[in-house]
Amino acid sequence: MMKPNFKLVPVFLFIFLIGSIHPCNAATVEVGKKKVRVSTSESDAEIFVNGKKIGSGSAEVLVPKDDCVTVTAEKVGFLFESIEFCNQKGMASPPKTHYVEMRRDDAFDASVQTDIANVDIEFKVSDMSKDKAWKLINQIVLNYIDVIEMTDKETGYLRTAWSLQTFKQNTIRTRMIVKESNSNPLVFKIKLVSEESGNSMTSVKSDHLYKEWDRVLRSYDDAIGEFQARVK
Repeated sequence: MMKPNFKLVPVFLFIFLIGSIHPCNAATVEVGKKKVRVSTSESDAEIFVNGKKIGSGSAEVLVPKDDCVTVTAEKVGFLFESIEFCNQKGMASPPKTHYVEMRRDDAFDASVQTDIANVDIEFKVSDMSKDKAWKLINQIVLNYIDVIEMTDKETGYLRTAWSLQTFKQNTIRTRMIVKESNSNPLVFKIKLVSEESGNSMTSVKSDHLYKEWDRVLRSYDDAIGEFQARVK
């Protein structure tokens, strides 16, 4: 009669324990986390968690135990939306769902995209004297920006002061610069400078907070065309 092999029992017991412990460890990773289903009114709005994109239009946000996460929604032409969810004692528990109503960006709607912002646009004067052209240039400039910061007819240089406009999440400053680039034939260059800060109520003097904007406010959209049509 064959004797039972009891040496196999520890091996089977070890395999059983490994199989039962592993799932438990995997489950404990999720313990304490809260899930929030975030959706936006714009189906293609990008959703970020702590700066990392997790989806568009709708996404599941995990809020770790004893922690907070910042969720943002972004889309060109709309305001930047942000909300913080916390999973901490003494604070309101994160909701199961959160809906973000995207709002139109007022700075975007008040402007147009253009390839003539922040570049020198050249126009040649052939049918009028420099004095007449210079007078007309000043008149056109003042139709758009009513403060001229510097002007010198002899060198053919003019620069306006900054014109400032504040929006909900942006500040736009605009100025015009005119330079005589050649005297014979008479040629001028005009630059429509358009800059944004990315924040509301930015001081016009805070140069380090502004950067070039590839858009111009609609109130200046016709300026370059008017120079080209009238000063010639």
